[in-house]
Amino acid sequence: MHVVVNAAMSADGKLSSRRREQLAISGDEDFARVDRVRAESDAVVVGVGTVLADDPHLTVKDERLRERRRERGEPETPARVVVDSSGRTPTDAAVLDDAATTYCCLSEAAPVDRRAALADAAELITAGEERVDLLRAFAALQEAGLEQVMVEGGGELIFSLFEAGLVDELRVFIGPTIIGGRDAPTLADGEGFVADFPELALEAVDRLDEGVLLTWRVEDR
Repeated sequence: MHVVVNAAMSADGKLSSRRREQLAISGDEDFARVDRVRAESDAVVVGVGTVLADDPHLTVKDERLRERRRERGEPETPARVVVDSSGRTPTDAAVLDDAATTYCCLSEAAPVDRRAALADAAELITAGEERVDLLRAFAALQEAGLEQVMVEGGGELIFSLFEAGLVDELRVFIGPTIIGGRDAPTLADGEGFVADFPELALEAVDRLDEGVLLTWRVEDR
């Protein structure tokens, strides 16, 4: 499985404000790029925090890109994956509509009633006792045929994926704004590393809109 983390952050490294509300950090060029990356992927992955904050649809927007997927014999939009240890995804979340297959990765601690509610709209993967075991969950996704995976956030999930050694590539659009705030989410939140830091090799630098896109390959740890 090839895992690409894709994110947009402010010039000071924030994904959104301390209120954790969705902000338009990117411009039209980067939005179009993200749509292309989605169209090239087998699945788009987010954490439940992103679902609760933004209620994203996670579908391919450009009809031409959807048509190319159909021509390849693929669903017109990739599968969607929510990493949700305790089953907090609302049953009316946009990501659970019938636009594409959705997988919910749960831990064994997710309540039975939440499992039952989510099972009506999603394929359930159980991995881990209190929190989702990402290694096991991603192995199950790969067994389901998902090979090219795009991760769109948030910061807690991105850190956990780096911690598990699952990230192969990092693409970050840095937008021309300052958000600030010690409590504003960053690209990689969670507990943070104190040693054995992931090493990145710079692959490309591209100017988009009024910002810059940085592409890194993650070195083996």
